[in-house]
Amino acid sequence: MTAAPIRALPLDVLRRRSSEKWREYPADVLPMFVAETDFPLAPAITAALERAVRIGDTGYVASQTPLADAYAAFARRRFGWSPDPSGIRSTADVSMGIVEILRRVIAPGERVVVTPPVYPPFFELVYEAGGVVERVPLHDTGSGWELDLAGIDAALGGGARAVLLCNPHNPTGSVHSARSLAELAEIAERHGAVVVSDEIHAPLVQPAAGFTPFLAASEAAARVGFAVTSASKAFNLAGLKCAVMIAACDEHTAVLRGLPVEVEWRTGQFGLLAAVAAFSPESDAWLDGLLAALDENRRLLGTLLAKHLPGARYRMPEAGYLAWIDLTDLGWGDDPAKRILREAKVALHFGPAFGAEGRGHVRLNFGTGPEIIREAVQRIAPLVGS
Repeated sequence: MTAAPIRALPLDVLRRRSSEKWREYPADVLPMFVAETDFPLAPAITAALERAVRIGDTGYVASQTPLADAYAAFARRRFGWSPDPSGIRSTADVSMGIVEILRRVIAPGERVVVTPPVYPPFFELVYEAGGVVERVPLHDTGSGWELDLAGIDAALGGGARAVLLCNPHNPTGSVHSARSLAELAEIAERHGAVVVSDEIHAPLVQPAAGFTPFLAASEAAARVGFAVTSASKAFNLAGLKCAVMIAACDEHTAVLRGLPVEVEWRTGQFGLLAAVAAFSPESDAWLDGLLAALDENRRLLGTLLAKHLPGARYRMPEAGYLAWIDLTDLGWGDDPAKRILREAKVALHFGPAFGAEGRGHVRLNFGTGPEIIREAVQRIAPLVGS
């Protein structure tokens, strides 16, 4: 049975929030840029946080927690994958986990493959870890995006030592196939390279698309890979600071266990409590309702763009709540979000921030109510032809 969609909070309530999404711009701007959502928390999360506040459970994260077991059970239910909890450690967020792992699998100055257009911090995270970015753009098939496996093979053959994978991919909402992930693993193993897979959007894959965790793609993937993920995107918990780093072989489990204890201590206590609640079976129905709402919204956005911005090119994402929209044909320049912000008072993410492939594009967050999506497109529509 299809889950009933959950509903976003009303705009007057959302404007009382103090997070980045609702404080970066003046009140006359509709904020649809940063990856925060406008839905109420899952009830199990609210209950866990309220319980902690009532008893003052606001100290340091314990050395023994239920997080690894909770995530492993979640992955088994949602993805059909059973990671070993002994290969799971926590840290503050996915970005920190990526940096800490990269620092231990590359030497300073070695190259790391990224696949633009991609989440803008990836470029900085490689630099922070001491590496150098090697760009291998996604391949545009005309109907979607795929990893350029031949290009990655060439980059690793030329000396790059790691691949920073986005799975599912941000900003395109693409879900990499099990076949392409298995081929990537074979390429990495052949060249003695490591794959670090950011899987923060994995809980948001639409059911029909299916999701393959990189570490589950093949035996080779388990040998060459690490995964880093969090409840933060699906359950809107970014400010609480908790992510998990996952290894699936003894060698990589030893890498995670060898990280300084401070890496794990950076996990937020509220973040851990909220993540355990998010990954619990109690939150499954809420997550199903969120996926149903996002399915409605991604379809609504396509209808609205076709009606009001017929020059826009939009491919409905398979995962997440971020739409990658090509506005090149509208003639609004390399960074159309700037004009949209200035003249339509709608804040979208700036396309070129995702790499040169983002010129002429915007990223729109549709993790909100349908009335806000309608208003945003209706605000932008008068710019056409002007």
